[in-house]
Amino acid sequence: MRKRRKIPLRQCVGCQEQKEKKSLLRIVRTPEHDIVFDPTGKKSGRGAYICPDVSCLQKARKQKAFNRAFKMEVNDDIYERLEQELTKGI
Repeated sequence: MRKRRKIPLRQCVGCQEQKEKKSLLRIVRTPEHDIVFDPTGKKSGRGAYICPDVSCLQKARKQKAFNRAFKMEVNDDIYERLEQELTKGI
């Protein structure tokens, strides 16, 4: 009998729902304090997860969720850049 692999779960910073890690997008604060999408899930830095949905990004923006997740001030132009990347499809 084979052991079932545990599926890693992460919480979306926008809607606060627990989902499979694979279904979420990872956003990273790099050691240089840049905030970027991480399609590989392997970049070094502090990560936060979000659903691939613009409404979750807007909720996160309204709640200042990335400010808390990254322990720094995330300004509006970063949110706008993330929204553009999300709408064009990563």
